[in-house]
Amino acid sequence: MPHSIDESFTALPLRALADAALARARALGADHADFRFERVRSAAWRLRDARLAGSADTTDLGFAVRVVHGGSWGFASGVDPTPDAAAAVADRAVAMAKLSAQVITAAGSDERVELADEPVHPDRTWISSYEINPFDVPDADKRELLAEWSRRLLAADGVSHADASLLAVQENKFYADTAGTTTTQQRVRLHPQLTAVAVDPDSGEFESMRTIAPPVGRGWEYLTGTGWDWDAELARIPELLAEKMRAPSVEPGAYDLVVDPSNLWLTIHESIGHATELDRALGYEAAYAGTSFATFDQLGKLRYGSEIMQVTGDRTAEHGLSTVGYDDEGVAGQSWDLVKDGVLVGYQLDRRIARLTGFERSNGCAYADSPGHVPVQRMANVSLKPAPAGPSTEELIAGVERGIYVVGDRSWSIDMQRYNFQFTGQRFFRIENGRLAGQLRDVAYQATTTEFWGSMAAVGGPQTYVLGGAFNCGKAQPGQVAAVSHGCPSALFRGVNILNTTQEAGR
Repeated sequence: MPHSIDESFTALPLRALADAALARARALGADHADFRFERVRSAAWRLRDARLAGSADTTDLGFAVRVVHGGSWGFASGVDPTPDAAAAVADRAVAMAKLSAQVITAAGSDERVELADEPVHPDRTWISSYEINPFDVPDADKRELLAEWSRRLLAADGVSHADASLLAVQENKFYADTAGTTTTQQRVRLHPQLTAVAVDPDSGEFESMRTIAPPVGRGWEYLTGTGWDWDAELARIPELLAEKMRAPSVEPGAYDLVVDPSNLWLTIHESIGHATELDRALGYEAAYAGTSFATFDQLGKLRYGSEIMQVTGDRTAEHGLSTVGYDDEGVAGQSWDLVKDGVLVGYQLDRRIARLTGFERSNGCAYADSPGHVPVQRMANVSLKPAPAGPSTEELIAGVERGIYVVGDRSWSIDMQRYNFQFTGQRFFRIENGRLAGQLRDVAYQATTTEFWGSMAAVGGPQTYVLGGAFNCGKAQPGQVAAVSHGCPSALFRGVNILNTTQEAGR
């Protein structure tokens, strides 16, 4: 069903505010200026044992002006939606740029901010792909659906507790710049999650099992039948949880792994997504979460993984959490190669980093999570391509004599350069002679990024592909949070090191 931009947003004096801010920045000598007005509505519901434990519904509303003046950045923001206030914010942005220039000069640097060219996009409108806006659904209906799902889990043998949550976001952005680009956008996203907990009353031992349904750039239809089989997943969780409670602890050693998309997306996020952010690889992003082993001098040379490894950056994937029509620098959404035939061939860029490193154009990776934050280089939907005629997950498992099938994400750890890592999961199944042979507990797989992706021996076909992701990717100082998706098929990895987490914790 086609949608239009929320009228309560378009009724705001967006163009008048932009005109006042940009005219003032030009008058003060800015080489570039952009204006961004945002309204971000976020709502959350949490239930414990089918009873409401908490809810929130907040709206962040305001605008920002960013300038390049005298070769330096300037930024300021405000909340008063009047032309005079917008012009005053532009004044502050230019003053900040002048102060920054003095600091940079005093530090002995002659580096100047310049932006890669981008075609002008006048009067563009873009709306994400969804059918029913979750904010059009009564809150009582949301609570009742979560409660009903919780009651299903609680009614099963062995389930002691059930937690349920739902996050919903509607993000509206208006952007205009001195080049003539003007964009108005609306994005909707959802993150539903349920967890069943089992407790042994005699020993006090407990385990949990969470849904593997990913967060999505969809609407309320995602919870009522389109895009995920909730009935099937909720029916299986109690049985899987009971089996997990009885499962033996894993014996450490080298195993072949078949990794389900519900787990592999997170490994992609941490070891490829962050590592191929070019600001990180250049050292501009270092204090918050490190740099990257995939340094710029290795572009076109670094053997990232096996020859079957094909990874793209994508701002256009339908229902992707990082999908946009235009980024926060007015750059149109694109798709491009990051790793081709196992070799590093691309990075994620914003306009400043693209110009600094000799790229003709940004690939649209600038994003700010609120009107009070400056846009920074943020992650696209980074995804591993399936093999066009690739095997099913069952066929991948059939090719393993001694291994483990990994399903669902849980905890992770990776070093500051995105190189040494360790991941756990929701469910681990022993593979013996090509068949699943019951669950295991206390499993973590450990490797370096290039070892792990170099051990990838097969990728599944399109029928195994799932777009996973998260709402809470953090970056920058002050910290910002972005939602991002990662698509992937099931994949087979040979000879991966498996740790026993209880043994590791005891050391």
